[in-house]
Amino acid sequence: MPTISVSIDEKVKKVLEKRAKKNLMSSREQAEDIIRRSAANYKSGNHASVKADDKLVEIFSRHKKHNIKKKIKKKK
Repeated sequence: MPTISVSIDEKVKKVLEKRAKKNLMSSREQAEDIIRRSAANYKSGNHASVKADDKLVEIFSRHKKHNIKKKIKKKK
């Protein structure tokens, strides 16, 4: 399996650990699950309807960042 290194700050690490504990997973397994779900949603064309049910999905979601940029442009 290919290996990818991701640098995250301490707050994100704590959120990941908390979510992993809730789901009875290790932090690594939880990160893999988040990435796998994100890739599956993107591949199926479902990426516009992704629900950000936790902070980690929101952090890694490209869709949310795009919406924020649109809101900023509308305010100007």
